[in-house]
Amino acid sequence: MRLGKTTRPAYFITTLCICTFVYAGAQTKTEDVSVSQTSSPAFHQRYPRYTLRSGDSFDASFQFSPEFNQTLKVQPDGFITPKEIGDIHVAGLTLPEVQDLLVKKYSAILKQPVISITPVNLEQSYFIATGEVAKPGKYDLRGPITVTEALAIAGGLTQDRAKLSDVVLFRRVGDTLAPGQVINIKEMLKHKNLAEDIYVKPGDLLYVPQNAWSKIRQILPTPGVGMEVMPGAPF
Repeated sequence: MRLGKTTRPAYFITTLCICTFVYAGAQTKTEDVSVSQTSSPAFHQRYPRYTLRSGDSFDASFQFSPEFNQTLKVQPDGFITPKEIGDIHVAGLTLPEVQDLLVKKYSAILKQPVISITPVNLEQSYFIATGEVAKPGKYDLRGPITVTEALAIAGGLTQDRAKLSDVVLFRRVGDTLAPGQVINIKEMLKHKNLAEDIYVKPGDLLYVPQNAWSKIRQILPTPGVGMEVMPGAPF
């Protein structure tokens, strides 16, 4: 490739910008998303229990004290207000955990209460896929699936743009997202080992970042813009 005399300064400025971009990208690699490199057992549960969130409701039935039977709804702040015992924060808890908590609280005013919990209206299970996937969006979670299966449901990864080594899974805890878990899908596929293919839980968010090359390619000079290209020369 031969540069014209008037285009050489622009070319070298562009090259300098690219080098600066690559260096800055390396410095800020860990600042794009809040993630954790440690593996938590909670991320590997095959049949995770549903955790309550705002808007969910359930019946609390008292076997020996039916006057306390009630329907409870999780408020926007994550609390419920059972009769006689005041507010209790339950967002992020499973139904068995809420049952144990109610038994403990009502034991202060009832003798050995027997309480059963029956879901009335729970939000339909879903997961969200975003970033460099073909079809970003919210998808129904109708059974146990892994991260790679969830990405396939979202249309697969964006060709030549997705960064397979840094897929992030954010797990929902109540109404908030906990720090993410980085999943190196590239290594899993390379070694043909899906042991680390984590099961998706209701409310999870999958984020596929853009790889460095596709970022750089966006600012690379193109033939005819600020440079002269020799006939037949590859670019």
